[in-house]
Amino acid sequence: MNLKEAFTIALRSMRANRLRSALTTLGIVIGVSAVIVLVGLGDGMKAGFNESFGKLGTQIIITKTSGSVPGGGAAKDLKDSDVTALRNPNQAPDVGQVMPVVTGNSLITYNQAQFRASLAGSTTEYLDMNNRSLVVGSFFTDSQEKSRAKVVVLGPNPVANLFGGDAGAAIGKDVRIDRSTFRVIGVVKSNGQDDDVAIMPLGAARAFVKGGGGADTVNTIVVKAASVPQVQPALDQVTKILSERHNITDPSKRDFEVTALQSLLDQFNQFLTFLTLFTVAVAAISLIVGGIGVANIMLVSVTERTREIGIRKAIGARRSAIMKQFLIESTVLAGLGGCVGILIGVSITIAGAIVIPKVAPDFGAPQLSVMAIVIAFVVSLAIGVVAGGYPANRASRLRPIEALRYQ
Repeated sequence: MNLKEAFTIALRSMRANRLRSALTTLGIVIGVSAVIVLVGLGDGMKAGFNESFGKLGTQIIITKTSGSVPGGGAAKDLKDSDVTALRNPNQAPDVGQVMPVVTGNSLITYNQAQFRASLAGSTTEYLDMNNRSLVVGSFFTDSQEKSRAKVVVLGPNPVANLFGGDAGAAIGKDVRIDRSTFRVIGVVKSNGQDDDVAIMPLGAARAFVKGGGGADTVNTIVVKAASVPQVQPALDQVTKILSERHNITDPSKRDFEVTALQSLLDQFNQFLTFLTLFTVAVAAISLIVGGIGVANIMLVSVTERTREIGIRKAIGARRSAIMKQFLIESTVLAGLGGCVGILIGVSITIAGAIVIPKVAPDFGAPQLSVMAIVIAFVVSLAIGVVAGGYPANRASRLRPIEALRYQ
């Protein structure tokens, strides 16, 4: 018996038991489609995350150490002079931008509505440094920053609570922030994290909200490296400059903390990869279940066709021909299940790529993975071969006389 004849017999056997064949391959179909869909979702999440936060990969965040410095003593404040030193290209050639930020919590009042927002007093680079954009209005200018203009840009949550979510209605309105009145000039787009924010010029935050007047301290300094490859050199330069300015000789006793966001992004990407692999491993269990189903049905098939096997052996069929026939049947069953699973998985992934960006724009559209499709199909074929191995071997070992006597 050649390969074509064995394949024809396998298809004829499957057609004779359509329902049984369909149920047998169901586990393979579910497993293959689940693997394709879950890998697509995982890749989409990673792509969406990198698109949203990838531009922050060059950022370095500097904050004052909370509490006392290791070894005793209080941590020194970060000051405007530190910002000036970091902006010196001779000392920090790999640093592109430096932005001071004064932070805190302030109560915003409009008419009878109130909202406690996260205050951010900063410079005109705020939107660019934080990869944010405006929904409506404008950001404060250099002249407004220098003149300590009492203007504010609100996040989506303050707008939702004070103006019923109408960003356009908020523009030009006067709101009270603690004891001072500020005019709303813009509303930032939601990023899902800092949506409670109220952004104003650094000088205005110090003079009218924080009560610092001429104070030159800052809570956070955000540094942006000139490029991703320059993040590590910039990190080293920032650490060296601040250590010298704060008279720190022992690295374990630094009174400031320096964090490169690129390392955090890499860690989160690694977490997403592990999460995807875990979900795919769970989905692969259905492939194993499908393989058990194929093995079970092939054993049943061997039992049902015992007399047929006996007749074929009696007229000269070799053991290898019998084994080949049942192996091909199990492989075809698993292969067809894999093809149907690929069709369903690809369809769901494409549909998700169309629907998800409309429903959840920040989630990331699922992406088809050719590698996942190929691997899922190859695994389904391998399961067919493994699952059919024992039944095929059992069929090939039947003695013709015993098989012909089987009722």
